Amino acid sequence: MSGAEGRGPLHTMTLTSPTEFWNDSCSVSELNYAIENGATGGTSNPVIVGQVLKKELETWKPRIMEIINRNPAASEEAVAWKIIEEITVNAAGLLKPIYEKNRGRNGRLSIQVNGQNYRNTGAMVEQAVHFNSLYPNNNIKLPVTRAGLQAIEELSYRGISVNATVSFTVPQSIAVAEAVERGLERRKKEGKDISAMSPVCTVMVGRLDDWLKVIAGRKGIITNPGYLEWAGVAAAKKAYRIYKERGYRTRLLNAAYRNHFHWSEFIGGDMSMTIPFDWQKKFNASDVEVKPRINDPVDPGIVAELEKKFPDFRRAYDEKGMKPEEFDNFGAVRRTLLSFINGYIELLGIIRSIMIIDPDVKGE
Repeated sequence: MSGAEGRGPLHTMTLTSPTEFWNDSCSVSELNYAIENGATGGTSNPVIVGQVLKKELETWKPRIMEIINRNPAASEEAVAWKIIEEITVNAAGLLKPIYEKNRGRNGRLSIQVNGQNYRNTGAMVEQAVHFNSLYPNNNIKLPVTRAGLQAIEELSYRGISVNATVSFTVPQSIAVAEAVERGLERRKKEGKDISAMSPVCTVMVGRLDDWLKVIAGRKGIITNPGYLEWAGVAAAKKAYRIYKERGYRTRLLNAAYRNHFHWSEFIGGDMSMTIPFDWQKKFNASDVEVKPRINDPVDPGIVAELEKKFPDFRRAYDEKGMKPEEFDNFGAVRRTLLSFINGYIELLGIIRSIMIIDPDVKGE
């Protein structure tokens, strides 16, 4: 690692290590800040788009009204997906120069399929193919459910770069990498190009911690203070080691930040991180030393304690802790799917409030 100094800790990380970061949002203002600090990608989903609309509604409301007025038969869902696509494509333009400079490896903005279709491989593939036609520098986000894995393989075969999400565990990470490998090999056997593809697998490190904390609260499990802050780190580091040992062509992407370990413990890794804007500012204002920690093992005593007291940590940490048919019922998967689906419903509510003006609102 060189001794280059950047604008702040995140920029320094990108200058001195192979570790990259993305902006965990498709807000143009937030994405501009991230790019200035070294970001090479970004992400969206219906929840994120809803958050953007809450912050920038006056900017986007005229366009939403235009879509509504030009499409008198359009449902609120049709309008919502149109605006999701437009916000995403608009933000993707900021990253396109990075995408072109790096021949497709970086500079991508992810867009997520409808979370309500997490059991429907065909519906996910169909929507992903449509998204892929909208802009070149995409990753298509699909949940790591049983049906999602089948879609990941099929899309990889079709030459579409995926971003596996709703993923927290070592078994899920390996299943994603293997699905991508199957798809890429099928594609190569037919003589089709894969050189510009850039698949990634998200590990939502903080959400595994969240789930174990829920279990601890429900069951009255006492463990040493701070140990539950390391569960996601331990799982993601193990997945990273396995990826490197096996030479998977998928890269890992950390997400769901709860503390600085979820950033600092992965510096030096050949991977990326999708960091929310608020956490970017916290990290850039911090005095956390930017140095490689990716190969520093999590304290074996912490891992042993978590394995002893939390069966779901064992399922998450053990390479063979779950089979793909068990993914859908893992607690963190169910909680996150519900969160994504509820966020989508909330987004529909924002669109509905513009389409149907409530006559009982004051002033009507």
